Amino acid sequence: MSAEAADHDVPASDYVSALVASFLGWTLDAFDFFILVFVLPSVARDFGQSIPDLALSITVTLAFRPVGALVFGLLADRYGRRLPLMIDLVFYSVVEVLSGLAPNYTTFLVLRALFGIGMGGEWGIGASLAMEKVPPRWRGVLSGFLQEGYATGYLLAACCYFFVFPRWGWRPMFFIGGLPALLALFVRFRVKESKVWEKTKAQSWTHLGRGIVAQWRLFLYLVILMTAMVAVAHGTQDMYPTFLERDWGFGPTTRAALTAFSQVGALIGGVLCGLYSDRLGRRRSIGLALAGAVLTIPVWAFAPTVPLLWAGAFIMQFFVQGAWGVIPAHLNELSPDPVRGFLPGFAYQCGVAIASQIPHVQALFATRTSYAQAMALSAATVFVLGAVVAGLGPERRGVAFGRGAP
Repeated sequence: MSAEAADHDVPASDYVSALVASFLGWTLDAFDFFILVFVLPSVARDFGQSIPDLALSITVTLAFRPVGALVFGLLADRYGRRLPLMIDLVFYSVVEVLSGLAPNYTTFLVLRALFGIGMGGEWGIGASLAMEKVPPRWRGVLSGFLQEGYATGYLLAACCYFFVFPRWGWRPMFFIGGLPALLALFVRFRVKESKVWEKTKAQSWTHLGRGIVAQWRLFLYLVILMTAMVAVAHGTQDMYPTFLERDWGFGPTTRAALTAFSQVGALIGGVLCGLYSDRLGRRRSIGLALAGAVLTIPVWAFAPTVPLLWAGAFIMQFFVQGAWGVIPAHLNELSPDPVRGFLPGFAYQCGVAIASQIPHVQALFATRTSYAQAMALSAATVFVLGAVVAGLGPERRGVAFGRGAP
């Protein structure tokens, strides 16, 4: 049944609250993650480690995200979306604050692994909660809005770095990362449970397990797709501030400003591509955005002048997050109702774990060449891979949720 023919009986206040909660949860999650991206060289110096060693802490965070998606995703399909989301928000906020208190590299690495568990749980629950409530005809554009909480978090991390780091150093930035705990109060008092989940929830853990196993082919495809898409995002973002420092010699202020500017492009790209995916289709929109990203690589990585460097950063993130803006709607539409809290998020985070080596590999490769060459080569590879995988896969654009198995 098409989205246009489906009835949508969720009040506007209900789906707006769910969308805001999910957007802010993903925003603050990304903010907490990208704080480390900006302060990586400083943390390395304080702990007496090399930059590749500290880049490993990013890899560890990414590698542990499937654990969070597994635990919180199962809870979301069995007990509802709201309670697991609140627990997750508080958990990763506490771990983020503790990261700012870490006395040494080993403790810091353990805390980043725990943060990865919390980060891995948020996206799947938040995306399913929001996508199950929003009107189907707006699912594409609101998917883009939701996903760009990630870019907003990156932008806020850049602003935090700009204002906080030069005055007080890196540790207070992690203390600010405890703010997501307050969002749990908003979820508690303003967000209602998903009616789709209430209608289609599994009656037992056995029933849920059988439903998950039955989707193993879809799960494998989604893992492959998300491995490519995660490499697209993290391959262009995680080491970018370090690239600006090492290859261009920029100080903290310029690095923060340029990165923030690039995330404005990401916000615009995510929403626009999400909007047009309702017309062009999910797969085609992802492919076109990644094709644009391939064409942008020369000016993004090898810009001959500073103005072109700024333009390349903006355009690159426009296309990268343009492709990503389609993902929440696409994955949730492909997933059957009874396992929607678990399947998209767990597949996404398994893709994260597989692609998690990319910042570390880029840092190692850059020691022999340059960050520009390392990032350009990896970006070209994963852009093409992502477009091919998306184009070969299934699509269920506009499907009505809560109407039974596909």
